[in-house]
Amino acid sequence: MDLAEDTAASRSAARQLLASADFLRLWLVGAFANAMRWLELLASGLFAYEATGSALAVTAVVAARQLPQLLFGAFAGAVSEAVDRKLIVMLALIVPACVSATLATLATMGQLALWHVALGNLLSGSMWATEMSTRRRMVGEIAGPHRIVPAIALDSTTSAATRMIGPLLGGLAFEWLHMKGAYTVTAFVQFAGAFAMAGLTHTQTTRPLALGRLFRDVAEGLAFARTKSVLLLVFGITIVTNAFAFAYSSLVAPLGLGEFGVSPSLVGLLAAAEPAGALLGGLLIAMGIVRMDRRLTFAGGAALFMCALIAMALSPSYWLALAVMVVGGFGTAGFGNMQSTLMLTEAPPEMRSRLMGIVTVCIGTNPLGVLLIGAISDRIGPRDAVVVMAAMGLVLTAVLTMVLQHRRA
Repeated sequence: MDLAEDTAASRSAARQLLASADFLRLWLVGAFANAMRWLELLASGLFAYEATGSALAVTAVVAARQLPQLLFGAFAGAVSEAVDRKLIVMLALIVPACVSATLATLATMGQLALWHVALGNLLSGSMWATEMSTRRRMVGEIAGPHRIVPAIALDSTTSAATRMIGPLLGGLAFEWLHMKGAYTVTAFVQFAGAFAMAGLTHTQTTRPLALGRLFRDVAEGLAFARTKSVLLLVFGITIVTNAFAFAYSSLVAPLGLGEFGVSPSLVGLLAAAEPAGALLGGLLIAMGIVRMDRRLTFAGGAALFMCALIAMALSPSYWLALAVMVVGGFGTAGFGNMQSTLMLTEAPPEMRSRLMGIVTVCIGTNPLGVLLIGAISDRIGPRDAVVVMAAMGLVLTAVLTMVLQHRRA
């Protein structure tokens, strides 16, 4: 099959997926829910910076939203083998919706404090920890083995779109509606998503939930991963990219408000720049226009993103920084698409949820990087903190790639 035929096949598969009512429902629910998560993440960061003026306080509030992925991600993967994944996804919408409604009420009463927002982020983040091993796995299951690559590419591209739209809405909502309006919107959208999920048809073979098996299941997943260098590459570079590169997102508010001196709306635009590039890059991958070795796309994309972060932090102007981050988004498109694709194509079905749960743990190292970059920022400033972290990430990415490539050879 030549390139033109392959591209046509990819586009045909995408059209078939969107014609499936169950896939469309699952895809749209994930898109809206993720947009609300990113909206809340930026709004909470802006609230923390305005309340304290401290970059460390901002990073602590953001880290609270993502810490549960590190703590519970692997166990969420094991639980999703035994519990109805549709039920888990619905709970992952209802619980954050209740949290958002509570915070909106406190804001309306003028009683909202920073610790309320941090606790709310922690509770909602506990449900976000199930995303990779439940909803993302369901995307592949509903698509079927022959359409798994375009399905994951489409879902990853949409994820990039929500990371773009969410911060844009977060900046606008915070500037115009303040915390009470922002959290009212997110509560409504997440309740609507749970209602939509109720109509999804999804069959799943489950096994009894044995709490004593959870640690053994995770250990079996790790033991299997040790036999395949490509899976170790996914784990390693996922840790590096989330801890050293994506940690920059916690400093978007200090960078925008403090360094570039722009409004909350333009802070949201800066936060949306990298996802915008990821959206464009993901579309090229989903349509089959860009086709590269999966391992190279994964590791190279992470490296491109880190180079863009360094250039953004050193930029003398806001608009140049914005353009550089769009370019960096093409790197995260390759990284994000191949992260799930490699896991779902290199692992047997009985191992996938466990391995995706371990990927969630790797993603969950982000709050450790967030706290580190916040501490560095308090000492040397947000710009230099981003440069230091991204440079360390580049070095580690190169070392991991060379070591695991040698092991594979």
